[in-house]
Amino acid sequence: MNEAKKIITYNVNGIRAAIRKGFIEWLKAAQPDIVCIQETKAHPQQVPVELFEELGYHHYWHSAEKKGYSGVALLSKMEPDKVIYGMEIDKYDREGRMIRADYGAVSVITVYHPSGSSGDARQDFKMKWLEDFYHYINGIKQERLKLVISGDYNICHKPIDIHDPVRNAKNSGFLPEERQWMSEFLDSGFIDSFRYFVKEPHHYSWWNFRGRAREKNLGWRIDYNMVSNPLEENMQRAAILPQAKHSDHCPVLLEMNM
Repeated sequence: MNEAKKIITYNVNGIRAAIRKGFIEWLKAAQPDIVCIQETKAHPQQVPVELFEELGYHHYWHSAEKKGYSGVALLSKMEPDKVIYGMEIDKYDREGRMIRADYGAVSVITVYHPSGSSGDARQDFKMKWLEDFYHYINGIKQERLKLVISGDYNICHKPIDIHDPVRNAKNSGFLPEERQWMSEFLDSGFIDSFRYFVKEPHHYSWWNFRGRAREKNLGWRIDYNMVSNPLEENMQRAAILPQAKHSDHCPVLLEMNM
């Protein structure tokens, strides 16, 4: 496989709600090859999956045990060689946070990093997850050098990635220790594909529902397609797609040869 493929990451904030808001029509128009979905908030039997099948997608789901919470999915026009659900770490897998799909030498991962905004306990959980995820991915890299890790990281990396870095400096998602983790993760052998192509400010992928934040573009860039260094030359283009409005997030696109 060497032709350019469209990979999109999208936190849909509830797949059933997104479908009601026109997600299927958008999918039909956008024609991505792989869609990494986060926050499905549903089990596949609760979703009209035939709508995806009619558009030619294979679909894979890793749902949280808790109803209406978390969950990831992966839609793919190409059938993967292999699909792996979760990290084999029970406390994370119960929350449905990761799927890996292998396509030849390339692996695509959809991941939903925890949010720490609800309080100290979840922030501690998030920091422990980040540590464990880092080690897990570096373990995978021993065998799978070509990785695309797409998802909601719930972290803005730099001041350019958030509308008000000063007032958010002590908020989960822009804490120094989270940003340091992101720097170390990138330094371990990954490329922030959007920033690779787009250097300008005011590009965000999430907006608070309150205060007309999206209308004013007062957002956070917390959704990423991270690409391992051996795939650098495969990358063709990256873009954020704020015109898609099925969620408080928007899709983030990577075009790359696979």
